[in-house]
Amino acid sequence: MGKTLGVPVRKIPAMPEPCPTAASEFAISTDKDRLDRELIHSFLTRCYWAKGIPKETFDRSIENSLCFGLYRGDQQIGFARVISDFATYAYLGDVFVIEKFRGQGLSKLLLKRIRAHPNLQGLRRWSLVTRDVHGLYARFGFRPIQSPERHMEIHDPEVYRGKRSRQHGKMHEQKHSGGRSRRLPS
Repeated sequence: MGKTLGVPVRKIPAMPEPCPTAASEFAISTDKDRLDRELIHSFLTRCYWAKGIPKETFDRSIENSLCFGLYRGDQQIGFARVISDFATYAYLGDVFVIEKFRGQGLSKLLLKRIRAHPNLQGLRRWSLVTRDVHGLYARFGFRPIQSPERHMEIHDPEVYRGKRSRQHGKMHEQKHSGGRSRRLPS
C-alpha cells in the first residue's frame, strides 16, 4: 500500500476474468500489461469524444485509470476505463467494442463486469457522457442527471489540438464589476 499526500493508497490488482459465454470465447481483464495500447489509441484518436488525443495524454489516462480489456483469445476487441477514488465516485469512459464484434452483446458483458468489479462497489455516484447509446447505459442503472443545474463542467474541445480555446481563456476571467471584465493572470 503506497501513500499519496499522507493518505494510504491501495494498489488495484489486475484481475483476469473469464466470461461465461459460448466456449469461453471471450475474456475481460484489468491487466494493463495485456492492453493493446496501439489498438485503443488508434480507436480513440478517431472517435468523436477523444478525437486527436495525443499519445502522451492517452498513456497518462491509461496509467491513472482502472482499465478493462475485452478479448477474444489473445486479440483485444473492446475497452473501457473507470476513473475513480474507489470510495465515493466513478466516471466511466472510453467504452468501445470494435465494429467487427458489435451486435453480440459484448458491450453489455463488459458493462456488467465493470459494475460488478469488487473495488467499484458501494460508490455513491457514477457518471458518464454519451452522445448516442443512452439505452445501453440505462440497462445498467444510468439515468439522465436529476438536477443538471447543480452540475458544472469545464470542457475544452481544442485541448488535443494544442490550442487554447476561447472557453478556456474565459475560465480565467473574473466576474466583472461595472460592466467591465478583468482577466486574471494565467
